[in-house]
Amino acid sequence: MRTALLLLLALALAAIPGSTFPQRSINSNDVAGFYSEYPDLAPILDRLWAFDVYASPWFSAIYLLLMISLVGCVLPRAVAHLKALRTAPPDAPKRMDILPWHRRLEGRVDQGSAEAALRRRRWRTVRREGADGAVTVAAEKGYLRETGNLLFHLSIIVVLIGVAADRQLSWFGSRILAEGADYGFCNNLQQYDEYGLGPWVEETELPPFCLTLDDFTAEFQDNGPTAFDADVTWAYGDQTGTYDLRVNHPLNFDGTNVFLIGHGYVPVVTYTDRYGQTTTTRAPFLPQDSFLNSEGAFKLPNVNFNPETGEVDQNNETGFDAYLVPTFDPSTAQLFGTEPELNNPTLALTAYQGDLGLGDGLPESVYSINEDQIASGALEQVNDEVEVIGLGDVMELPDGSTLAFDDVEQYAVIQVRYTPGAPIVLAGVLILLAALLPALAVRRRRYWIRWNLDGTVEAAGLNRNDYDGLETECEALTRTVAPEAEPVTATESPIRSST
Repeated sequence: MRTALLLLLALALAAIPGSTFPQRSINSNDVAGFYSEYPDLAPILDRLWAFDVYASPWFSAIYLLLMISLVGCVLPRAVAHLKALRTAPPDAPKRMDILPWHRRLEGRVDQGSAEAALRRRRWRTVRREGADGAVTVAAEKGYLRETGNLLFHLSIIVVLIGVAADRQLSWFGSRILAEGADYGFCNNLQQYDEYGLGPWVEETELPPFCLTLDDFTAEFQDNGPTAFDADVTWAYGDQTGTYDLRVNHPLNFDGTNVFLIGHGYVPVVTYTDRYGQTTTTRAPFLPQDSFLNSEGAFKLPNVNFNPETGEVDQNNETGFDAYLVPTFDPSTAQLFGTEPELNNPTLALTAYQGDLGLGDGLPESVYSINEDQIASGALEQVNDEVEVIGLGDVMELPDGSTLAFDDVEQYAVIQVRYTPGAPIVLAGVLILLAALLPALAVRRRRYWIRWNLDGTVEAAGLNRNDYDGLETECEALTRTVAPEAEPVTATESPIRSST
C-alpha cells in the first residue's frame, strides 16, 4: 500500500508538465506557438515528451507500475476477505473481562433467544460448547467495511483501465461548419481543422458519416450567447436524417458523438480587381470575446487576372486583415462592440498587396495575413489607415480595385469524439462512490455471551476499528438479546482496541 501511495504521488507530479505546457493531443496550434516564442527551449522539451506528456514512456511506466501495485494490494486482501467471510466468528477469550466492554448479567438469559436476536440484527453468529461445559454465542458484524475498501481500490483500477483504453483507442476532430449544402462535411482527417488519433486508431476506422448545417440560431443575453441550436442533415452509410444539435445534446453514430461546442460569424465579401473581375469569398472569423468581436482575414491569391496576357500577376495578390464588430456603435470612439447580435455589423479592414506566401507549402493561420511576408516586404499595406465599412458599403483600393461587404452568415463549431473508455471510467466512479459509504461508516466489531457452569452469564464486546460508539452499541444490544437480565458489573479493561 505504501508503494501504491508513492506511485500515486509520482503520477500526480508527472501530470504537472501536462498542465504547464501545451499538449499536441489538445491543441497543436498552441505547441506551434510555443515553438515560435521559445525556439531554443521547445526542441529540448519536445525530446523530453513535454508536449505529449500522457503518451510519454515515463508517464506510461508510472501508470503501469501503479496498476501492478494496486492489483498486488487488492488480490491478497480479497482472498483474505473471502476466507474471513467463510470463517465462523472466533470464540471468546477465557477471561472476558480483559475486553474493552464487559458486563456480568443477572437474571434469565435464554441461549436460543439470544442467538436468534443477534441473527435478526444481521450479526453472523455461532454457538459453541467449551471443554469445561460453558456455552458461548459468538457474533461478528461489519464485514462491509473491508468490502468497501476492496471495492474502492478496485474502482481505481477500473478508472485506470478506462483512461488507458481512452488513451489508446479514442480520437477526436474539430471542424468549423458553415451554413449551406456547399459547406458540408464528411468524416475524414483531411476535412478537420484539428484532430488527434489514439496510437491504436487507423484513419480507415473512422465511421463514414457526413453532416450539413442547414440553419443555426443563437440566443443572447448581455454577457454573451446563452444557447446554440443547429439544424443539421446527416448521412451515415445508407441512412439519412435530420437532427437538432444543441449543447450537451450530441448526435451519436455507433458510439461516436458529434458535439456542438461553439459559434461564430462568416462575413461574405466581393472583391472586384483592377480588370473588373469579381470574386466572392467567405471567411470564418475567430471570436475574441463574449460579444463575438471577431478577427479574420480574406486571402485572394488568384485575382488581378490580365485578360490581354492571360496571366495572373503573382506580385499583386491581395489580402485583408479584418475585424468584425457585430454591433458597431458609431457614437463611441471605440471599435469594440458590446452586443453579440448582428444589429450593425461592421468590418475594420487593412489591405495588403504582393505575395501572400500561400505557394510555399507551409501551414499558416486562416485568421490572419502572414506576418513574415509583411516583415520581409513581400506584402505591403496599400491603405494609409484602417478603413471601417458597414454592411453594403464598398472599400476602394489605390489601384482601383474594390471590396464590398455583402453579408454575414453564421457557422457552428463541432467536435467529433470517440471515447470508448468513458463508460469504463463512469463504472469505476460509480463503484468508488458506492464503496465510500461502507468503507467510511461501517465498523468491524465482535460480541459474545457466555453461560458459565457456575450459573453466571457474561457479555463482552470488542471493536476491530477505533470508534467511540462501542459501549453504547453493546449496551443496546445486550438489552435486546437479554431483555430479562440486568447488567450489574462493569469492568475497566486494559485493552481499548484490538490489534
